[in-house]
Amino acid sequence: MSTADGSSHAPGISVVVCVYTEDRWEDILAAVSSVGAQSYPALETLLVVDHNPALHDRLVLEYKEAPGVRVLANAGPRGLSAGRNTGIAAARGEVIAFLDDDAVAERHWLAYFAQGYADPRVMAVGGRTVPVWASGRRPAWFPEEFDWVVGCAYKGLPRGRAEVRNVLGGNASFRRAAFDAAGGFATGIGRDGDRRPLGCEETELCIRLGRARPDAVLLLDDRAVIHHRVPGARERFAYFRSRTYAEGLSKALVARSVGAGKGLESERRYTTRVLPAGIARGLRDALLRRPGGAARAGAIVAGVLTAAGGYVVGGARARRGEVTFSSGPIGRTSPERGGGDAGV
Repeated sequence: MSTADGSSHAPGISVVVCVYTEDRWEDILAAVSSVGAQSYPALETLLVVDHNPALHDRLVLEYKEAPGVRVLANAGPRGLSAGRNTGIAAARGEVIAFLDDDAVAERHWLAYFAQGYADPRVMAVGGRTVPVWASGRRPAWFPEEFDWVVGCAYKGLPRGRAEVRNVLGGNASFRRAAFDAAGGFATGIGRDGDRRPLGCEETELCIRLGRARPDAVLLLDDRAVIHHRVPGARERFAYFRSRTYAEGLSKALVARSVGAGKGLESERRYTTRVLPAGIARGLRDALLRRPGGAARAGAIVAGVLTAAGGYVVGGARARRGEVTFSSGPIGRTSPERGGGDAGV
């Protein structure tokens, strides 16, 4: 088996897809199908169901005849982080990749991940996530600099293949050795279904990994592409505002955990270079009477102010001990010991 560059290094890759609602049934099927169509075959696909017995049972029936697909129940508290940790514990691969349940991967997605691990120093490889807007086109007011709001790659990320501080969780992979060194995803910081649009759990993990393994290399390879569906509700300014506020809350928790130096290192460059350039482009487009220019500039300003407000509130809550999160070592499970629900 070869990677995208023809090399013979071929780590076994387990793909974890965390799911929580039957409303995304067709999306889940499409995500699993895209994994099955990879030019570099996955060792297995693990569907981790977040405290939804009806969805779990339906998926067990759907994939009972599908080789290489297993359905597991989240063995930890409700939320994305515990679901990922359940998948990690059950996975057999040397590398564990994560795919959002409302995304589809391009054919060579895993091949480009595998290529990155030819270097033994590489502990994580992330890819590029492209938005698929429900309306068929990007809202004129929505700045590309804030595509992270909808879980996608944003203007300001390095292009090509580059070392980064952290990968983005919906399109990422890690060596198992990374979890052995740093533990799993922190619970209490990331998403919990649709109820709170928090994030940053992968940022916190990657910073923790860098501390545990100072020689670790984390890569972003924008050839490893997935296409992420953005529902209509997330194209609205109300969601933009709530998500940027939640990001501020999450960043405060990360800074509290790992220190503001590392916790905000990339964000400083983003806010001092990338966003001012975005505002300038928006104002220029407004002067040239191009659609959405002034609105994009205004959205960037609003996003910064809202995130800053969330950061202040999150920092105060963390200092008072109102918000906590924890991470622990990830063990391996086996059929004999369980591992969530073996399912399929």
